[in-house]
Order: sequence, then C-alpha cells, then structure tokens
Amino acid sequence: MVTQQNITSNTLDKAHLLKMYEQMMTIRQFEERAGREFAAGKIPGFVHLYAGEEAVAVGVCAHLTDEDFITSHHRGHGHCIAKGVDIRAMVAELLGREAGACRGKGGSMHIADVHKGMLGANGIVGEGFPLATGAGLTAKHNGRGQVAVCFFGDGAANQGTFHESLNLAGIWKLPVIFVAENNGYAESTPVTYHMSCRDIAERAAGYSMPGLTVDGLNIFAVYEAAGEAIARARRGEGPSLIECKTYRYYGHFEGDTITYRTREEVASYRSRDPILALRNSLQERGIASAEELDGLDKQVTERIDDAWRFAEAAPLPQPEEALTDVYVQYP
Repeated sequence: MVTQQNITSNTLDKAHLLKMYEQMMTIRQFEERAGREFAAGKIPGFVHLYAGEEAVAVGVCAHLTDEDFITSHHRGHGHCIAKGVDIRAMVAELLGREAGACRGKGGSMHIADVHKGMLGANGIVGEGFPLATGAGLTAKHNGRGQVAVCFFGDGAANQGTFHESLNLAGIWKLPVIFVAENNGYAESTPVTYHMSCRDIAERAAGYSMPGLTVDGLNIFAVYEAAGEAIARARRGEGPSLIECKTYRYYGHFEGDTITYRTREEVASYRSRDPILALRNSLQERGIASAEELDGLDKQVTERIDDAWRFAEAAPLPQPEEALTDVYVQYP
C-alpha cells in the first residue's frame, strides 16, 4: 500500500490544493446536511452518505475534464460534486423538484449530468462496470484522449459485471480506470468475510492490467496513483485497477443501526480524517493559514445553504412530465 509518509503534494500548486480542499469540504458539508434533512423527513427514498471517503473522489477527478466520463454507485454524491455537477441541481434532485439534475425523476441514487461526463449514480450494485466499459470504448473510438473512470465499492467487486468488464477492457485495451472504494463493508458484511483475496487490486493480474492498493484516506496517495493510471490510459496503454482503502463515517444507508462496527473502530478512522489531514498539511507547510481555510469553509456553507433555499422553492414536476425524458441523448 502507498502510505501518507511516502506521498507528498509537491506537484500541486496552491490553487489546485485549495480547490481540492474546498471540494472535499463541499462533499462533507453536503452529506452532513443531507443526513439532517433526511432525518427531518424532507428527502424521499433512501440516502447513502459519502462522508469520510472524500479523498477518493476528489483525488481521482482532479485529473479529469468535462470530456471524460465517470460512473458511480448508490453512494454517488461525492463523485457528482468532484466531477463538477451543480449542487443546486443536486439538492433539487434529492427533493424531487423539476430543477433537479434529472428533473426530479432520479433522486439520490440516480443523479447524472452528461454535460459534465457524469453518467450516473446507480442503485444496482455493479451496474457501473459495463457503463464505464462502454464509455471507454466510445472514448477509444473518438480518439480524443478521453478516459472513463468507474467508481465501485468492495461488495461490487464480487459481481459478475466486475469480471466481465475488466476482461473486456483488458482485451480491447480500453482507457478505463476502475477505482475500488474499499470501505471495509458490503452493507454490513466485512470484506474479510466476503472476499477470497486480501486486496481487490490483486484481481487485476487476471486481466493483464496494473493493480495498485493505496491509502484512500490520503488524498495525495490517491492523486498520484490516479494520475499515473489516467495518463497511461490517455496514451492508449489500456485499463488499470486502483483500490483505495477508505471508510464511511455513517451507516450503509441513513437509518442503519451500524451494530456491526465498534466505537473503537469508528474512532480510529475518524482520527485519520482525510479533510483534517489535508488542512493540517496546508497549514504546516505554510501554503494556507487557518483563517484562509476557515474562509473557504464559510463559503462552502453559504453555497450549500443557497442550494437548499433554491431547491425548496423550486416546483415539483407536473404529472405529465412522467412520460418525458425517458431517453437521454449525449450531446
């Protein structure tokens, strides 16, 4: 595993570092607000929070443009934010409003924005693999240096679509980066029970692609690993598998009793908070002051407050809208 001790941010300038910090903080505050509003009964359906895993989405998407593709899973808010999806449209989607990213028809688990290359969160475990592989085939056909990134959880690594898609991407040398977000549990089943190998990255060898396991709580480790894999894909050298060992701070879904984790385990991971680690690094190296970072935190809070005011004031879709937007055309 690549650890925090041997990865630094020397290749990143202040502007990029502050943008990464702001994105991570936006994800954290977005999720914590969503959790509170769900508990208050304002959000229909299920909500799965990404808090604690911010370094993965931001570290990977820092290398991507709107021309690149990503696919997500049921815990997809962080990927949307890191890829640049408008948070007003995201909150409106959570509330089922017409101004939502999917016009209020997708909800929390199905937010998408093809204009940003975000091909969708997905409530079906393992469904992102074939979508990302198809996007990779499109990218290869286009010949414009695009890549596709598939974010998935440790439980999805045991689905047939995982093996089918990695095999096909390997055969055709597609520009796809498969990013495993191993947070230790497939719902409530520990990874030590549901997987036959120690690391998901070991499975890359079966499909003739590089496999790497990194500390998913360290944004610099994720950034460096993703950068190498994405550059490799853009050069036409094929797919890669990156496993990020991370942790979700909340339950599998909001309302989960989380009886399968100990307080000591949660406290141990909380002590390695990826946002606090980045904040401390920026201050210790003289890149940003506490006051500067506090100012960014306040701006994020104001943006999220604005997004909720906007969404709550937005109208619900009309009944006749149920038969529109059944298909999407990529621009």
